[in-house]
Amino acid sequence: MELQDFYTGHTFDAYEFFGAHPTENGTRFAVWAPAARCVRVEGDFGRADLSQTRSAVWEVEVSGAVPGMAYQYQITGADGGTVAHCDPYGFAMTLRPDGRSIITAPPTGFTDGEWMARRTKGFDRPLNIYEVHVGSWKRKPDGSWYSYTELAEQLPAYCKENGYTHIELMPLAEHPFDGSWGYQITGFYAPTSRYGTPDQLVQFINACHLQGIGVILDFVPVHFAVDDYGLKTFDGTPLYEYPAAAVGQSEWGSCNFMHSRGEIRSFLQSCADYWLRVFHADGLRMDAVSRLIFWQGDPARGVNGSTLEFLKGMNRGLQQRHPTAILIAEDSSNYPKVTAPVEYGGLGFDYKWDLGWMNDTLDYFKKTSEERKENLGRLTFSMLYAWNEHYILPFSHDENVHGKATIVQKMYGDYEGKFPQARALYLYMMVHPGKKLDFMGNEFAQLREWDEGREQDWMVLAYPNHDAFRHFRQALHHAYLHNEALWSREYDPEAFRWLDCDHPESNACAILRQGQQSSVVAVFHFGDEPLQDYPLTVPAGQLTLLLDSDWQCWGGTTPWGKESYTLAQGETIHLQLPPYSARLYRLDS
Repeated sequence: MELQDFYTGHTFDAYEFFGAHPTENGTRFAVWAPAARCVRVEGDFGRADLSQTRSAVWEVEVSGAVPGMAYQYQITGADGGTVAHCDPYGFAMTLRPDGRSIITAPPTGFTDGEWMARRTKGFDRPLNIYEVHVGSWKRKPDGSWYSYTELAEQLPAYCKENGYTHIELMPLAEHPFDGSWGYQITGFYAPTSRYGTPDQLVQFINACHLQGIGVILDFVPVHFAVDDYGLKTFDGTPLYEYPAAAVGQSEWGSCNFMHSRGEIRSFLQSCADYWLRVFHADGLRMDAVSRLIFWQGDPARGVNGSTLEFLKGMNRGLQQRHPTAILIAEDSSNYPKVTAPVEYGGLGFDYKWDLGWMNDTLDYFKKTSEERKENLGRLTFSMLYAWNEHYILPFSHDENVHGKATIVQKMYGDYEGKFPQARALYLYMMVHPGKKLDFMGNEFAQLREWDEGREQDWMVLAYPNHDAFRHFRQALHHAYLHNEALWSREYDPEAFRWLDCDHPESNACAILRQGQQSSVVAVFHFGDEPLQDYPLTVPAGQLTLLLDSDWQCWGGTTPWGKESYTLAQGETIHLQLPPYSARLYRLDS
């Protein structure tokens, strides 16, 4: 790393210089603290004073300091006070509430060379993401967490069995408060010790890759935790954060990064590079991107030029260094070209969450059958902008907490009536253009809102409705994976057509998706009464039923059976559609 590049915000490897690096004689410590009067490192090895060997940088090599030892910096700041801080570039940390860093050798153990060599961004491949909070997916019988190593034996296999292509992990960087879910961080370079060591995280990601499952990590470049031992007033001044409270504090009560400083840009973009390079992450989902586009995320306050330039510079550099890794924006704004390359005036992301689709779709399914007749536009509107960006359709953790109810609970009506609607909803999701993301527990119709303090309600699989729903979701995902018409021309507007969306009074609609080799047709009935004679005209060819959400094996009313039509050009078929049902057909010309 060149220090001048660090100061000007152009470096992506600051972690190779800063932090605690084991040497032949001990460990070399380096920290950036320009306003500090004195910096001392204390740990299991004793204590040592750092020298300001270069402008704003403090360094020392300590013999006897070896991997596994905990340490922290005692920093006497510009205000004369001395505060203990963890290492901003620390590669491991002790378990909360102990906020010390741990000397750690670079993690090793990857055997995923074949995966890394054939990895792609997935534009013309299926992308079905399972969002997971590691500490509450499953827990041991005594309520304790599974380690990364133990999860490596369970989670990748579960995802493969259930037709997911990727796991998205909510933030793993070290954080003091469980209730922040990892979004308020103290150790940006340190995998949380709740579940083990960096080497054990390598084992988990390696196991995912060996089973053909990609790993996407949540990344938080907007704000950080306010705990005294973290980044806040690190050298006695607002170093990482804005000095003005009006913009220095986020809506979550955390500190906003001051992205106009080159050193902060280097810190964050090097951190992104670290997770992609050192841990072989297959992508980063960047949190709260609208807060990087607009001041405090408010379009009325205007575009924040410095944060926007930081975002473009970071994404451009990451795309160059990791051309097959996926960069995803969690962005609720309508700012244009989020997924266009920076060199073409974009922000440089590969995908953007379609939060508009999510809100409109869930709002539609909350309505009664009568109300839906006047609101079919909630479903069709998304196709007016579907080609503006590369979208991911998300039913994330945010839609399963804070009184919003889980996805199945959002369906209108009573317990029994929610399941057929949820089956139709998820088939609609799979057919709609855009990659897919769903939060853990939704695959078996979890009823209780997510709580980070306990595991998902796996016991509900003992009930027929939930077990049948899980098997439906599994079959639906595998149908998605094996029918290229659902993903091979994902972002080609010529590959999508409404076969029917002009009869809202019937609560029915139909969609055609065309692929490279074949096509699929999906028919939906979202009303609460049977539809006795639904006319449908499709292109000429052989129409074969692949999946019916109302089959009895999923808890529906229709016996399983084969269904096929040979259709001439312009020929119309007439379907009998049960309440709250959806069908997926393959169309071969």
